[in-house]
Parts: sequence; structure tokens; C-alpha cells
Amino acid sequence: MSVLKPDAIESLCAAKGMRMTEQRRTIARVVAEADDHPDVEELYRRASDVDPRISISTVYRTVKLFEDAGIIAKVDFRDGRSRYEPIPDEHHDHLIDLRSGKVIEFRDEEIERLQAEIAKRLGYKLVDHRLELYAVPLDDRED
Repeated sequence: MSVLKPDAIESLCAAKGMRMTEQRRTIARVVAEADDHPDVEELYRRASDVDPRISISTVYRTVKLFEDAGIIAKVDFRDGRSRYEPIPDEHHDHLIDLRSGKVIEFRDEEIERLQAEIAKRLGYKLVDHRLELYAVPLDDRED
């Protein structure tokens, strides 16, 4: 996953006319610097390490605000937690290691082409999609 510049989300918020408090700035930086897909509790832990005055409710409200503004996206990898990532500049898909929980982002032109081809064959024009692959390591003995 590519980590954004720390002020990237702040810039997007400013461009959308969003009022940026110091706590929102801290949360925006934490999201931008994440190299994983943190849930709200993890964002709170990271943000409160920077500013102990930040409450979990502030993080929940700010994440919802950023999501509603189209600045971050909620992803659900079937582990019962809503996780977040900045809206990417370029589409990507996810492979989730069911043993470790690791999330690997990837893009494959052949898969992209095939999905559009399938939609066309069924009489549709593909406008968006989300692909999540759930997998275990090849050497996993717990099949």
C-alpha cells in the first residue's frame, strides 16, 4: 500500500471546504500515514498517541465525515471490523491472508479486462467493482 504524504488528506478536506480542527488534522495525518487498513479503534490508538486529548467519539465522527466526503473508503474484510483507507488515485484489489490477517493490495490488468468482458457479455458496461480474494499460504497445512 502506498503511504500518502501526511498533508494529503488535509488538502482534500480543505478543497472540499471542510473546517479542519487540530484534532481532525491529527486524524487525517494518521490515516494518510497508515500502511495498513486500520479500524476506528486502531486509528484512535494512533491518534491519541499523538494527541491524548482526542476521544474515540471524535475519531468516529471524523472518520464518518471523511467517508461521507469521499476522502476515505470503508472496507470490510469479513473479520467483523470496518477498516479504512484513503480513496486511491488508482483502482486496486485486495488479497486477504486468512491466517495472518495481512492485506495485500494489487492490480492486475488481465483481471480488469476479464471483468469488463464478462459484464459486456452479460449485456452490461462495468462502472465499478471491488475484488477481494481470501486466501491461505500455499504451504498452509490446515486446508
